Amino acid sequence: MSRRVVITGMGSITALGNTVKEYWEGLLAGRSGADYITLFDASQHTTTFGCEVKNLDLEGLVDSREAKRMDRYTQLAMVASDEAIRDSGMDLEKLDLERIGVLIGSGIGGVRSFEIEHEKLLNAGPRRVSPYFVPQLISDIAAGQVSIKWGLKGPNYSVVSACATGNHAIGDAMRLIKYGDCDVMVAGGSEAAVTTMALAGFCSLRALSTRNDDPKTASRPFDLHRDGFVMGEGAGIVVLEELEHAKKRGATIYAELLGIGFTADAHHLTAPAPGGEGAVRAMKRCLEDGGVNIEAVDYINAHGTSTPFNDKNETAAIKTVFGDHAYKLNVSSTKSMTGHLLGAAGAIELVASVLAIRNNVIPPTINQEETDPECDLNNTPNVPQERKVDVVVSNTFGFGGHNACVAVGAFKG
Repeated sequence: MSRRVVITGMGSITALGNTVKEYWEGLLAGRSGADYITLFDASQHTTTFGCEVKNLDLEGLVDSREAKRMDRYTQLAMVASDEAIRDSGMDLEKLDLERIGVLIGSGIGGVRSFEIEHEKLLNAGPRRVSPYFVPQLISDIAAGQVSIKWGLKGPNYSVVSACATGNHAIGDAMRLIKYGDCDVMVAGGSEAAVTTMALAGFCSLRALSTRNDDPKTASRPFDLHRDGFVMGEGAGIVVLEELEHAKKRGATIYAELLGIGFTADAHHLTAPAPGGEGAVRAMKRCLEDGGVNIEAVDYINAHGTSTPFNDKNETAAIKTVFGDHAYKLNVSSTKSMTGHLLGAAGAIELVASVLAIRNNVIPPTINQEETDPECDLNNTPNVPQERKVDVVVSNTFGFGGHNACVAVGAFKG
């Protein structure tokens, strides 16, 4: 009999707030987290704004000396993991820590640390580079730090698949539990790529919005006048648990992970396959894996980046998969409020998907002024919509043609 996997804890830190509660309130309020960048001087960049985490506080979680040895992306992962583990109600002293693992991905990892230490190298020579540089930089170190902090000795690694990272991490964690390698996984993604080098790279790629006169309206998925995505940072972490293990300890069960679908476009480094062909296969595999009929899906938390190609290709893919039902379900892009968190996007968007199920409310796509005729689904424009939500599909698609979709449903005992 297949082991069922449920969600028993959630944590998030985004530009909308430093807890899940603040994040959800921000989404329902339709509040944009975009503003002018304060983490560095962005005045010479063609885009000068992003969605920054404000008031990052590690007090009581990590001592100041250890915090200085962590890149910002790891710090964000620590905060979100702490909230998720506390939220799960796990008493780690009473559980088998060898059966609890950590899988936290990052699309870029410690790019901030790379910039800082590279400047030291250029200005003062190689001997001034920190001995902690490599452990700060590498993308697996957030998972390592979380396991060290809480003594979690099960499977421990990261995945890196650009903007699909969060869903790949959660999907892999789900399989580890289903196959019996562990009973609990702390899983998700973290990103802190609002840095001068990363911003410059995306600007050169012409992937970012340049709406510098009005940052809060810059992220506008499915809008006719969208001109690129908005960089965001943050972390989303969920506690995944085998159902019987969760029931035995009396855990609160938020939702059940139903299925996952992973595919490749095999088409282009940055552009999606025509018609969203790779996305079509990922969504179909996800539904098949979870035994979900297309008519059962109520909401799609879209990848919805606010780029010209992604939004119309994703819309086409949804129509291909769902047919007439595509016009009966809700679609929305919470990136319109959080910005694009790259490797953390899928993780915080799964949190939003679970909260949509728990509250029977669809978070909106804000900044919808004139809908692109090629994006003509119910994109939940500007205000939340109340409806019964039993099943959600969350889409993520990354540079390199990586597609990862997750289906989550209301728990039915």
